[in-house]
Amino acid sequence: MADAIGQSLSFAVGVAISPVPIIGVVLMLGTPRARSNGLSFLAGWIGGIAVVGAVILVAAGGIGPTDGGQPADWVSVLKLLLAAVLVRVAFRQWRGRPREGAEPELPKWMETIDGFTAAKAGGFGVLLASINPKNLLLVVAGAAAIAQTDASTGDQAVALAVFAAVASVGVGTPLAIYLGMGDRADRILAEFKGWMGRHNAAIMAAICLIIAAKLVGDALSALG
Repeated sequence: MADAIGQSLSFAVGVAISPVPIIGVVLMLGTPRARSNGLSFLAGWIGGIAVVGAVILVAAGGIGPTDGGQPADWVSVLKLLLAAVLVRVAFRQWRGRPREGAEPELPKWMETIDGFTAAKAGGFGVLLASINPKNLLLVVAGAAAIAQTDASTGDQAVALAVFAAVASVGVGTPLAIYLGMGDRADRILAEFKGWMGRHNAAIMAAICLIIAAKLVGDALSALG
């Protein structure tokens, strides 16, 4: 189990520091339904990650390491494909970054957050965790890393739960600040949102390149 957790941990951290979902949570915490919407978004986010991860583990179903203890070839091929996509995403993120002094453009759905119900907030949590391409790639890579180990089904499930928990630290932190600090949290969250918005593209480009490098290294090592 420790190996499964260790193999997937870097991908979970990549998901955790994805700026757009964090900004979305911060905006929700400034609405009249802050508490219910924030909690619903977090629940949907965790659920989305868990579902995608479970699908990958089930699809892998028993295709674990080879008899020699090395990862199966399909895992290495998948890692190389994911790495190629992540490099492309990083390039597009970097090219699309706002120029010096320009206001970053946020997704249109953020303009409608004031009208979100708890159900809609939860739905967006699921969508951002499981359908947003950048997060989806990292969740798939993390689940594949778990699947490649020789851990039992139960241990893989525990590793996936740990993965989902670590991947949720980013969206959970603003909520914890809001619930724990009350009115004092407003300034902290506003500054946090501004910084994440300004550096969104650079953060995602760096995450994608670092994860891509790890995927290539792991794949070449296994295939070699």
